[in-house]
Amino acid sequence: MSALTKAKGFKKSKAGTYLSIGTTAFGALGVLKQVKAARAEHDTLRLIDAAITGAALVTGIALLVRELKRLGDDDVLFG
Repeated sequence: MSALTKAKGFKKSKAGTYLSIGTTAFGALGVLKQVKAARAEHDTLRLIDAAITGAALVTGIALLVRELKRLGDDDVLFG
């Protein structure tokens, strides 16, 4: 089995999906910093950019949670 095949398999695994959720959530820290800086500078355009980026992060996490459900996760939190 090649390394590329293993990587593709990990990406579709529960562990890979959890890792993706974590890294996506970690991106929220950058958005929070951007919001703080935009507010301090009264920069409306940067604030709008941060809001759109934040919405993209929320959507990405929702898609990953849906993928976990499709993988048949038995976690109590997901019902």
